[in-house]
Amino acid sequence: MVKTYIFLFGAIFCEVAGTMLLPVSQNFTKLIPTVALAIFYLTAFYLLTFVVNKLPIAIVYATWSGLGIFTIAILGYIFFKQSLTWQAILGLFLIIIGVILVNSFSKTAF
Repeated sequence: MVKTYIFLFGAIFCEVAGTMLLPVSQNFTKLIPTVALAIFYLTAFYLLTFVVNKLPIAIVYATWSGLGIFTIAILGYIFFKQSLTWQAILGLFLIIIGVILVNSFSKTAF
């Protein structure tokens, strides 16, 4: 089960890395960032194929999207100087609480 969550977090990392490269690719006109983001996205989905065999897809998707949204929002604030209101920050922490609850009370969580 630990290996499954390592793959899930690897998929989240790759999805976040790919998403962070979207503005850098400048609408896919920059070759290196475009190739890198394609590799990250493909790797994310490849890793997810292993995870969905062990965990319910609802749990996988809730975790993947929730942690992805949280991480991208924080990294967007840090690297792209995007603003976050206190309401947005509260919402992000509620997402994290939701991900923890979903994983804690699913029948297949550790």
